[in-house]
This record gives sequence, C-alpha cells and structure tokens, in this order.
Amino acid sequence: MRTAVDSSVLLDVLSGDEKFGEASRSALKIAYAEGPLLACDIVWAEVSATFGDDQPCGPVLSRLGLEFDPVSTAAAEHAGRAWRAYRARKGPRKERMIADFLIGAHALDSADRLLSRDRGFFRTYFRGLVLVDPSAA
Repeated sequence: MRTAVDSSVLLDVLSGDEKFGEASRSALKIAYAEGPLLACDIVWAEVSATFGDDQPCGPVLSRLGLEFDPVSTAAAEHAGRAWRAYRARKGPRKERMIADFLIGAHALDSADRLLSRDRGFFRTYFRGLVLVDPSAA
C-alpha cells in the first residue's frame, strides 16, 4: 500500500504539534508498516521551508521513511484541471493554492491513499482518492 503524505502531517510530527502531533506520528507509523511513504516535490519544498538555510530536510524525511516522488506530467495536468474547476466555482484564491491541487493529483496518480488532515478539499476535487485523516481518530 503506497501512501502519499501531505505536509500537514509531516509538520505536525516535525514540530511536535500539541494538538495533532501524536495522532499524525501514529498514522505515519501505521502507513509505513503497510508500505512505501511518498512525498512529492511540493510537499518536500513546503517542509524544507521550515528548516534552517543550511539544514537540508532530505535526511530527516528519509529517516521518517519517506521517498521523494515528483509530480508526473499527467498529475500536473490533472491538478490544473481541478484548479480551473475550483476557480470556476469562485473559490477564494487565498484559501487554496495550486500546490494543494498538485499534492492531491500526485496522490491520486502515484499512491493508493493520501495521509492528510485536510478532509473536505481533497474529497471534493479528487474523487476516488482514499484519504486517511489522523485527526479524525
């Protein structure tokens, strides 16, 4: 079972988030026991932004069991179509960025499920995507 991991879950774990940290850590461990963990280039960049200038995030994410798995051309095009549908529905620009759409499309294209705390958005724009939400437990 291949699990794509959203930055929300990784940041919960890496920051020791008081509200979601333990649930996200537990969900990550369970997913790891069931198969590969994937982080697309967008997630990798979002997590990397929280590290110091001279500290790469790669070794830390690798220790957590994550594999770097870039967004494919097909997933990028799917993300663009979903973004267009979102904008046609007059979705607020600041609420959802194209990065969110790339993460969802990558998960649908490259994994069996997505580990994320975002419940509604991915279900709305990426039908068929299996979503595992650690905060729902």
